[in-house]
Amino acid sequence: MKDILRIETVSEHDAFYHKENLHPLVSIMDFDGRVPEVYASKMNFGFYIVYLKEVICGDMKYGRHTYDYQDRTLVFVAAGQVINVDINTDYKPQGYALLFHPDLIRGTSLGRHIDDYTFFSYQSNEALHLSEKERKIVLDCFDKISYELEHGVDKHSKKLIVDNIELFLNYCVRFYDRQFITRNDLNSDILVQFEKLLNDYYQSDKPQTIGLPSVNYCALQFHLSTNYFGDLIRKETGKTALEYIQLKMIALAKQKILDNKKTINEIAYELGFKYPAHFTRAFKKSTGVTPIEYRSQN
Repeated sequence: MKDILRIETVSEHDAFYHKENLHPLVSIMDFDGRVPEVYASKMNFGFYIVYLKEVICGDMKYGRHTYDYQDRTLVFVAAGQVINVDINTDYKPQGYALLFHPDLIRGTSLGRHIDDYTFFSYQSNEALHLSEKERKIVLDCFDKISYELEHGVDKHSKKLIVDNIELFLNYCVRFYDRQFITRNDLNSDILVQFEKLLNDYYQSDKPQTIGLPSVNYCALQFHLSTNYFGDLIRKETGKTALEYIQLKMIALAKQKILDNKKTINEIAYELGFKYPAHFTRAFKKSTGVTPIEYRSQN
């Protein structure tokens, strides 16, 4: 087993699995027990991949955690990201994959908005679990793309292929919204822990030693990717995680400002600001008044 394997193109990936390549920039892979040339403990791709795993087939670490694939699971891998694989060499993979190169979508609506599909930066333990009906919709999208690939390329092919990829990704947005709702109890618990995390943070010396709490720092405490954590908080509160952190900081700042024993500069440093001017700017942006004006008014 190689330590790391880099596959730059869709064509290389098809060849890796002994599959005929129908288009250099996009492919639908039906694994159907296909065994690759060689397994690698780490894999890095130059294109986007969406895996639809149908059976338990091994462990993949995408980020910091291992996820045991179950049936009807979608995992998204962005171009350039590394996945760590721990798979028995005698297993026969089952399932499907959509592969598309950034060059395919460059200059298209999907290319301009690909970063909006934040689940490409989720970890494997944040995978999308599908119902049977959702699985059929996914396979229908894959079938339409396969149809275009199998019937030759003409002037309509690229638009139809890209449009179907975008349609598929938009369905995934809906499915993830459903998953956030069905896991509401778990998400609410994380929100409560998030509030506690911020309280504990500001009761420690971390603001002075680390600075303002970042979204990435908070996500790490819950062993979540930054994007998944941010999407979860937005679904639960209607605010981004950064906005939530800033509102917490402003509420604490208001309490401190009313303590006339401390200067505005001291309060800024206590909250984690390196420069008091940055604190004044952030406070005024949120409240409409400067910290000094807020103190005099109250």
